[in-house]
Order: sequence, then C-alpha cells, then structure tokens
Amino acid sequence: MTKSALFVRHTAKPGKREEVQKVWEKYVRDYVAGNTQQPAYFYCFDDKDPDVIVVFQLYADQTSGRDFTQQPWYADYEQETAALLAGPSEFRSATPQWMKGLANE
Repeated sequence: MTKSALFVRHTAKPGKREEVQKVWEKYVRDYVAGNTQQPAYFYCFDDKDPDVIVVFQLYADQTSGRDFTQQPWYADYEQETAALLAGPSEFRSATPQWMKGLANE
C-alpha cells in the first residue's frame, strides 16, 4: 500500500474555531474538493473541546502531501490561521495498513 495519511490537531484561541474554519473554507476546501490525490479528507470539530479542530487527510502516495503545502495560497492560509490559533498545530503522519472502502483505489 502506497497511500499516506496525515492527522492534524489545531487548537483555536477561545471562541475562534469558526473563524479558523472560515479561513480554511477560503483557501483549502475547493482545492481539496478537486484534488484527485486526496481520496479522503475530513475536517472535524472536536466534540469534547469547543476550540479544537481535527483533520484527517488521506493522500494517494507519499509525495502528494508536499503538493498541498506548495500551493500559491498556502502561505497566506498559514499566516491567517496562525493569528487565530492558541499555539502550533500537531501533525502526525501515518502509513495506512488497511482501509475500508478506499483500499482498492
């Protein structure tokens, strides 16, 4: 299996989670929707913490994630979200060993 997964945890400043989402919608949503190299992407609000956003991204291969961060809008996205976050985001990359539904793509 050559796919690559990324788990991201953002903690917004108190009461700023929806503003972070608006910045994500402005820069990222349309790109991800049309990106065939990301067969799965979940942008989620944590149910137990009103300031936390959890994102799961599945990439077609190990190099597709670099394309995401090299988009011309990415630096602006990072700058705008950084002003709304309580601290650095946590990133965890993983190599899927088994998947339901997407295993044969």
